[in-house]
Amino acid sequence: MRDKKLNVGILFGGKSAEHEISLQSAKNVYDAINREKYNPVLIGIDKSGKWLRTDESLFLLDADDPRRLRFDRESDAVALIPESGGLLSNLTRPAAGEILDVVFPILHGPFGEDGTVQGLLKLADLPFVGSGVLGSAVGMDKDMMKRLLRDGGIPIGKFIVLGSHEPLPAFEDLAGKLGLPFFIKPANMGSSVGVSKIRNAGEYRQGVEEAFAYDTKIILEEYIRGRELECSVLGNEEPLASAPGEVIATHDFYSYDAKYLDENGAILEIPAKIPESLRKEVQDLAIKTFRILGAGGLARVDFFLESREPDASGPSAGGAACRVLVNEINTMPGFTRISMYPKLWEASGLSYTDLIDRLIELAVSRFKKEKKLKTSYR
Repeated sequence: MRDKKLNVGILFGGKSAEHEISLQSAKNVYDAINREKYNPVLIGIDKSGKWLRTDESLFLLDADDPRRLRFDRESDAVALIPESGGLLSNLTRPAAGEILDVVFPILHGPFGEDGTVQGLLKLADLPFVGSGVLGSAVGMDKDMMKRLLRDGGIPIGKFIVLGSHEPLPAFEDLAGKLGLPFFIKPANMGSSVGVSKIRNAGEYRQGVEEAFAYDTKIILEEYIRGRELECSVLGNEEPLASAPGEVIATHDFYSYDAKYLDENGAILEIPAKIPESLRKEVQDLAIKTFRILGAGGLARVDFFLESREPDASGPSAGGAACRVLVNEINTMPGFTRISMYPKLWEASGLSYTDLIDRLIELAVSRFKKEKKLKTSYR
């Protein structure tokens, strides 16, 4: 008779420049998941896209060194088959297949967080943690994301989008439209991979080349002078927002190294030291952003709290005026030990283990609701 505990496939790695971040996140989820309720099933995706059933005893190699971290690839090759009742087929040893009840795709970046794996899991008829195909795709593509937020009335900064087939605008024109400095980013990437801060024409050419190395579409954004806030969102139809936190970068900006490699790369102020009115505004905007972009399960919404010079004749005379701008959404935020998403929920009263539990419950609940929908006209 089968164990009543749910088999949770922890899917990690992937064909992305954020591969190593995913390994760190997966290790934290694996270590914290409630073993009384769940059997974790480790499934690593290598950089070629091959799925491997990773042995728990050889889960990660050089686990204590984020620069050398990797997972054991001497493992059985596995695959999901559509409409197989959650069967994780073992291609190396066919008799060793396993049934999955739910999947936690702790994948960051393209081929994992952009709707591709979510579509596969829907075809496999499996519940999974996080946003669906549309919410994941829109959340990954900063161009589409910002267009939807702008049209939805969400305050955002100025941006320009360039495709690899388009001629590059003159640096002087961009500086006139966006101001200096400005940022260049790949449109479909996270974790500050391929991001450059541009101050002059030389940095502009180098930044364009760096961003196009990761995507065929790049986004140029104005630099917002102010504070960086983040807010965690949890839920499906009725999402909740955590207390906001603040990122105080010790690097030039909140870079990849600052986020994942340097424990002193940023100070995380949890909760953020902001007035109650601003806290409420950030939380409301986080939930509105989550809904407009069709997110589900979880997301982290990032903000700028822009400080502006007070207008001596205006209602805020005598004090600095502020405005809250949404920077972006992250539909599968990092779960590393220095990541903001779980830390914010912990500060809001939800432990790491309970957070994982809640995410799995949300995945199963959404799946059951969708299963009730008709798939034929008669």
